[in-house]
Amino acid sequence: SQVSFEEESQNPPAVGHWKPLMPSKGDKEEPEGGCQDAGGVHDPQSTEQLNVSRLRSSSVEIREKGSEFLRDELHKAQKELKLKDKECERLSKVREQLEQELEELTASLFEEAHKMVREANTKQAAAEKQLREAWGKIDMLQAEVTALKTLVITSTPSSPNRELHPQLQSPSKAGFRKGHGRNKSTSSAMVSAASQNVAPEPVSRECKEVDSTLFAEFQAWKESPTLDKSCSFLDRIYREDVGPCLDFTKQELSELVRVAVEQNTLTIEPVASQTVPVGKVAAEECGGPKKCALSGLPRTCKHRIMLGDSGNYYYISPSCRARITAVCNFFTYIRYIQQGLVRQDVELMYWEVMRLRREMSLAKLGFYPSEM
Repeated sequence: SQVSFEEESQNPPAVGHWKPLMPSKGDKEEPEGGCQDAGGVHDPQSTEQLNVSRLRSSSVEIREKGSEFLRDELHKAQKELKLKDKECERLSKVREQLEQELEELTASLFEEAHKMVREANTKQAAAEKQLREAWGKIDMLQAEVTALKTLVITSTPSSPNRELHPQLQSPSKAGFRKGHGRNKSTSSAMVSAASQNVAPEPVSRECKEVDSTLFAEFQAWKESPTLDKSCSFLDRIYREDVGPCLDFTKQELSELVRVAVEQNTLTIEPVASQTVPVGKVAAEECGGPKKCALSGLPRTCKHRIMLGDSGNYYYISPSCRARITAVCNFFTYIRYIQQGLVRQDVELMYWEVMRLRREMSLAKLGFYPSEM
């Protein structure tokens, strides 16, 4: 009877006990009561199945968490990719803008460089022209200075050099006879009126007396010689001699002549030795061989003047030429004094200035040599 009881305990009946194939999570913590009730012995097969179910549930959780993590990473990567695409697009626009600005800057630099080269070439050509003109004027002035030095050394108002002044009839008619006059230059006429051959006059002793006011004004000017007409010496001569002498009928042209004389840019030349340039002389404005441009009267014009480098010639009558020549000779002499080329006593220079003023006075009254 004891043996039969043990066999029955080892093989319990199936009625009233069942075992699930896939236990739930709640079953994990509750051991099978039937087995324990039957004698406390675990079934190896059920334990193995329980472990398998646990592994499967863990793998499912891992896969879910892994897929969720990958989705988050993918979403982040997509966002970063979009941001990088936008950044690339922005940088591409910046590069295109910089390239366009660089092209415009290069074009403007080339244009500016070409402009600067053109301006430099123009300035260089103008400078070369001015240099050539300056060298020509320097050569002319050097020749004039040499001639003036020779004249000053060998001729004085009291004892003029008759070889340099063949027009003088006698020593008593001396007095620095146009030593400063130039045969052809930009500051004075061909030859001054007093340098021409004049009719013989009776030899007489000329009495002279120094005017204290005029001499004081000349001495003050001689201390600091200048061509500014605001000083008392030149102001008086402008009012009394230069102004009336250059006051012609054609006021506008008279003003241009006065300015040219002051600036040393007046040229007088004989008509017979020059041919009139085509298109440079207006018959009505510049007169003609039979009409004076300054007086507007019908006169035989043997000379013509040019003001500066204008290229326009104006025909002038002998009387107008004598008046212009007298003023030019006065300015030429005071320029020589200003430059220190006249080395004489102050009184001798004063009397030479007075003689030149007398020539301007005679010329403005209409007196001039017949050779004019």
